[in-house]
Amino acid sequence: MTYYRHMDCPVGRLLVAGDDAGLSLIRFPKGSRPDVPESHWVKARKPLEEAVHQLEAYFAGKLKNFSLNVYLDVTPFQKKVLTALQQIPYGETVSYGELAEKIGNPLASRAVGQANARNPIPIVIPCHRVVGSNGTLTGFGGGIGVKQALLDLEQRHR
Repeated sequence: MTYYRHMDCPVGRLLVAGDDAGLSLIRFPKGSRPDVPESHWVKARKPLEEAVHQLEAYFAGKLKNFSLNVYLDVTPFQKKVLTALQQIPYGETVSYGELAEKIGNPLASRAVGQANARNPIPIVIPCHRVVGSNGTLTGFGGGIGVKQALLDLEQRHR
């Protein structure tokens, strides 16, 4: 059974969802994926309490590394990219090319970008820390403004 709830934060209202295995989804109010729960999901606060607590601490600048049970329904390549994303230090950025090198596939920057775009739990898995090769902000599921806000928040609390 998938549970969901909404939470307000500095970048808007987030949809947070998961099941007994762990957190499986975070969506932004604006962006490429709608923040609307599936019709068969159950609205509940308790199962997602720890995820929301840690997200609130992150937005308050008090949490730099998440420690949540997560459930990722992704391909092995995506899993490799998502694992590498979690190694990017708080307040720092890397390019898609650098991330491709970190996973041992330096020619896969485009595929890394695609895996990054499919990250089901942004913020917790910090895909916002990946930028273009020249340092410019590129696509983000919550929109470029949200990506900038997350990077600014981390810079303020480094």
